[in-house]
Amino acid sequence: MVHEKRPFICRRASIIGSAIASAIVSVATIEPALAVNPAQRALSGDVSLNFIRQIADRESNAGPANFADLAERVVPAVVAVSSKAATPNSLPDQSFEFGRPDDDSPQSENPAPDAPDRGTVPRTTRTVNIGSGFFISPDGYAVTNSHIVETSDTAEIRTSDKKTYSAKVVGRDSLSDIALIKVDGRNDFSYVQLADQPPRTGDWVLTAGNTFGLGGSVTAGIVSARERNIGTGSAQDFIQIDAPINQGDSGGPSFDTSGKVIGVNSMIISPSGGSVGVAFAIPAEVVKTVLPQLKDKGTVTRGWMGVEVQSVTAELADSLGGSDLHGAIVAGVQENGPAAKAGLRTGDVITSVNGEQIKNASELTKKVHGTAPGSRIQVTALRQGKVNPLSVTVGQLPSERNVFPSIPR
Repeated sequence: MVHEKRPFICRRASIIGSAIASAIVSVATIEPALAVNPAQRALSGDVSLNFIRQIADRESNAGPANFADLAERVVPAVVAVSSKAATPNSLPDQSFEFGRPDDDSPQSENPAPDAPDRGTVPRTTRTVNIGSGFFISPDGYAVTNSHIVETSDTAEIRTSDKKTYSAKVVGRDSLSDIALIKVDGRNDFSYVQLADQPPRTGDWVLTAGNTFGLGGSVTAGIVSARERNIGTGSAQDFIQIDAPINQGDSGGPSFDTSGKVIGVNSMIISPSGGSVGVAFAIPAEVVKTVLPQLKDKGTVTRGWMGVEVQSVTAELADSLGGSDLHGAIVAGVQENGPAAKAGLRTGDVITSVNGEQIKNASELTKKVHGTAPGSRIQVTALRQGKVNPLSVTVGQLPSERNVFPSIPR
């Protein structure tokens, strides 16, 4: 497999019209005084138009006065998601029933305290994973995180109007942490759309989710960074946002000011266990590539080379004799894997694939994952100062590879 060596990171859930009009009024008032001759009139028109454009730019960059209208429009499409996860263990065998958790807090189901003790035998404890999701079509298709429904074929969702529905898990992909679920029986659900363009650093963002199991919560902030590779083992680059993301928010959407979903909230990095304003969302473009396969076959097929790689840093480049060297250095080769069969060795530096330069390990992984299994790719590898062109027949990445550790939400 193509896998980057990374440290473990714990996941958690989870107006300008009036301004332009006033500018036009002002221009209309002063223009006769400037119109001495046709040439001056043309010049004054250009200046006036530029003035209007400057006001419009300032107003559009100022952000919304508040997020109330946006929240009112998008929150009906956001849902609370819960699923039961079975965990084998050995505890006193007791008679008990699983009850439906209250709306606001319980995240585990425990045996009745007065059940008789029948000795210690293996049994199964069930916990409830709680997160968020959102409808992407009126007929009940919804997106959530894979880790919310990772061990269940069904889920329960609760809409903003407090109605509860049973949903089936259509497909899940642990590598991207995206799952597709479906509620049957209705064709009139409120839904939202995935954004066509990635956000820019500094853009406003509104998040919505099932914070602490309370449901219907929104927070706001900005996109604080893009293309973050944070050491999860996944090659995808996350959107970093500073809007607070808390327990229960995993799987919820992050919106731009037009109401389009720019990302699916997935995790936070926190030294204290609480939200510290550093959250990460799966980009909409990644979600768009995953959903069609999940809908069609329930899983995602990716290319695989069978190598472990890491990026060529400045220090590594100097030690290899080239300060401007970029690419991915092979840290390990799986025996009998596609790369081994093609002749790649530990220590090789992969600098290009199919003639396109490779900047780092993440870029190589994404290219290989995006290649259909069975396809041949041309790899350029630098070995002991010599360039070696190699042809690799890409294999298939094993399905349901659990990149993220299972952590109850």
